Amino acid sequence: MAKALSHVSLSCLLLLLLLSPLSSAIRNHVMAKSSPLRSFPKTQAQKLIKSFNLSPKHDINNGDVGHVMDESPMMVEKPLRLPVLGDPAGNNSIQDLGHHAGYYRLPNTVDARYVRCSTSSLNPGTITLTTLLLYGSLEAPGCGSELALFYENGPFHIANNLSLLWNEFGWDQFVKENDTSVDQPTGTGFSYSSSANDTRHDENGVSNDLYNFLQGFFKLHPQYVNNDFYITGESYAGHYIPAFASRVHQGNKAKEGIFINLKGFAIGNGLTDPIIQYPAYPDFALDMNLIQQSDYDNIESELVPPCTQAASLCGANGGDSCTNAYEVCNSIFSRILSITEFVAYFCLQYYDIRKQCVGQLCYDFSNMENLLDEQSVRDALGVGDIEYVSCSSTVYDAMITDWMRNLEVGIPALLEDGIKMLAYAGEYDLICNWLGNSNWVHAMAWSGQKDFTAASNVSFVVDGAEKGVMKSYGPLTFLKVHDAGHLVPMDQPKAALEMLRRWTQGSL
Repeated sequence: MAKALSHVSLSCLLLLLLLSPLSSAIRNHVMAKSSPLRSFPKTQAQKLIKSFNLSPKHDINNGDVGHVMDESPMMVEKPLRLPVLGDPAGNNSIQDLGHHAGYYRLPNTVDARYVRCSTSSLNPGTITLTTLLLYGSLEAPGCGSELALFYENGPFHIANNLSLLWNEFGWDQFVKENDTSVDQPTGTGFSYSSSANDTRHDENGVSNDLYNFLQGFFKLHPQYVNNDFYITGESYAGHYIPAFASRVHQGNKAKEGIFINLKGFAIGNGLTDPIIQYPAYPDFALDMNLIQQSDYDNIESELVPPCTQAASLCGANGGDSCTNAYEVCNSIFSRILSITEFVAYFCLQYYDIRKQCVGQLCYDFSNMENLLDEQSVRDALGVGDIEYVSCSSTVYDAMITDWMRNLEVGIPALLEDGIKMLAYAGEYDLICNWLGNSNWVHAMAWSGQKDFTAASNVSFVVDGAEKGVMKSYGPLTFLKVHDAGHLVPMDQPKAALEMLRRWTQGSL
């Protein structure tokens, strides 16, 4: 049974990246550069932040301007000496977790600093590896790492009195050496820059910053260099992870710096190939009885063709054409939501269609902000007076031309070199549904495509019960998880932990 922990006991472990929906109708047309709709993404981000009961005090984390161009070392960290009450859920003790936190000053930036947190577990009998579990939030780009830490697969959950509860199925349970998290892109969570020039707008900037961070981390911690290295995340991580994995692989081949022993990457309910995933919305909605056949026919004829055309233009031209595609394609999603609200008279929970939102509120993550607002917690993390920005609408808006980009294009090269990929998806998620993810994974052109397509589905069994259905060939695995929505580790914590354990150990 989980036991309460002191509210100042903050473990820094996991980082995943999630996506948010567009819940209001978007006009189905190509937007001119000067259109007032250009302000829509930031406005929508602010609305969605409220739907998670979050209230960030700032649009972006600017940090302390007094730090501009200072001479501090590239990586600064300290151990977290925090009192913890109660026994751990697994084999770990709080001492075994070995918390450290600190800042990394990013090269090739004006003043950007990533805040990083690590947990080292020295349990005997567990696999030796290093993981960078990328997390942001239920928003698209712009949210900090702590949503996964406290609500999904970190070692702790937050009680209503802001004490901590051990998570019986935290992903620290089997990782022997090190889990590292980082708030990114710059301006999210506790990571900051005083210069707007450090705000990122595409995967090139984000992945270079992450690569530089990782080089600094391994330079400071050479004992982890030879560990197997895995990257995993959710939702908008469907963009971040392929780009970052490709950047690591490119750096390794070019012998740019420290060799990173990349073994695999996992994407949960991700947005990876929009031109395939957006047309899957009406198919999924019809299959799940969210819309009728007549609704499906109208969406297929009126909205899907303009979306595929706009997404193609984004891929060819970038820039404003990608903003246009964002507006045009999300009209598909908005139409489905409007139909469900009209017919069923309730606000559909698009992260889990078994549920519904209460008014504008879909999730309540306010305890996370309340905890991280405690000065004692910020002092323990070494962030001083820097205020936590749970979700940055400015970062969200800055990355909007990245949204409709296809990030599948870099994955085949990774598979050809034997780097494993796991794509998993909860079956009741609408926003990044399993069908759209299955479609792009099957459509991906690589040497094993034909054999993967021909492979049989097999049961994913945990404790004698089927928890999902999966298909594998060579380094590629796709898993549909039963009885789960967008947040698989929250909805099916034991199955998610077992999934990660088997995958990293090669027995999934």
